[in-house]
Amino acid sequence: MNITDLLHAQDWIEGIVRDFGPVSVFIVCGILYAETGLLFGFFLPGDSILFPMGLMMATGTLPFPLWLAALMFTTAAWMGDQTGYWVGRKVGPAIFNRPNSKFFNHRNVERTHAFFERYGAKAIIFAHFVPVMRTFIPIAAGVGEMPYRRYLKYNAIGVCCWAFGVTMLGALLGQIPFVRENAVFVTVAFLLISTIPLVTEFLKARRERRN
Repeated sequence: MNITDLLHAQDWIEGIVRDFGPVSVFIVCGILYAETGLLFGFFLPGDSILFPMGLMMATGTLPFPLWLAALMFTTAAWMGDQTGYWVGRKVGPAIFNRPNSKFFNHRNVERTHAFFERYGAKAIIFAHFVPVMRTFIPIAAGVGEMPYRRYLKYNAIGVCCWAFGVTMLGALLGQIPFVRENAVFVTVAFLLISTIPLVTEFLKARRERRN
């Protein structure tokens, strides 16, 4: 997602808030559920929604209790993650085991399982901060048959840090005039910073493979 996309996403969410007021919180909950739980939701801009929502509630533009909205966003994203996991767990193996498919095959299931054996916890936590990845990681965890209790533990950490944390961060930083006037660029900076752990792990894995 580039800066132009973020600008459009912020204009879009501000338009929803103007048109629907407090009901926009429930609309955002639906968006978060679709993005984290349904394959077709990968294009939805979760990060660029949470930050301005927190900002608008903190500044009074959106009359809705901040703590309640943050809790609702977290719950919606968590439910989406559970849906994604169980879709991958129940439907994924049947799709990936198709003998005539070049992409959906059993070898990819084994690779997914090996990936989560090595990076499972870190991937599930940090994937929430990366567009597209937060849609496919829960499904991949289900396809790879990651133990549900293990997935549930780290998923709870990731979804709370993302949905609750980014909303509250928007509210906190939104009190600063510079941030309020440059919300999109602050969001971009936050997204870049949040991907550093994943990039670090990727580079580390490449070095290990070369060695």
